[in-house]
Amino acid sequence: MTGFPGFPAGETCFTPLPDMFFSHLLPAIDDLAELKVVLHLFWKLNRKKGYPLCMARKELLHDGTLLRGLRAPGMNPEDVLREALERAVARGTLLCLTAQGKEREVWYFINTQQGREAVEKVKLGEISLPGMEELREPHVITERPTVFVLYEQNIGLLQPMIAEELREAQETYPFGWIEEAFRIAVGSNVRKWRYIKAILERWASDGKDEDIDRAEGERGWYTKDEYEKHIKGQ
Repeated sequence: MTGFPGFPAGETCFTPLPDMFFSHLLPAIDDLAELKVVLHLFWKLNRKKGYPLCMARKELLHDGTLLRGLRAPGMNPEDVLREALERAVARGTLLCLTAQGKEREVWYFINTQQGREAVEKVKLGEISLPGMEELREPHVITERPTVFVLYEQNIGLLQPMIAEELREAQETYPFGWIEEAFRIAVGSNVRKWRYIKAILERWASDGKDEDIDRAEGERGWYTKDEYEKHIKGQ
């Protein structure tokens, strides 16, 4: 590891952070990539001119300084960035708007009074974002957690091998199904992604209104009790 030589003498630029960042937000952030991305956005937006103050996801995906700090074994830094942004939106640190121009673009704002006002003005058509032709329904302050937050809240620390499956599930199934499948797993004390995934697959193939007492195992259909015994014995 290369040591940091220290801050140079003379004039040094500073990036202001709200006191609530340290008293309320920092103790709650439990993911290093999320913390890095949030701090990076404060830094970049503090130096950005114009209105509204926001950054496009494509800007972040091409930010070499940010991506170098998001390298993780077994994962692309771009994937780490996307997950970190989802966490920050789910936590309420960032606000998110999706706009359609020549291509679809996602924009991020800091969840401050200024950021909230800017989001509302964009939604009302009072201001526009670069290249924006059509505003899609934004998820501004996420009231429901993303599938990654659901996993960590109910199962445990997110592993890189599971992240891709979770992302595919979020793209495949209605989010209400995913939330309900997590509730069923927690209520049954079967905190396994495999069990949740089996419930979703069953609803997709047989219809969600069918009974949900069974989940698919490796050798066919198990009752809930049989499935619990099977996976707990592994």
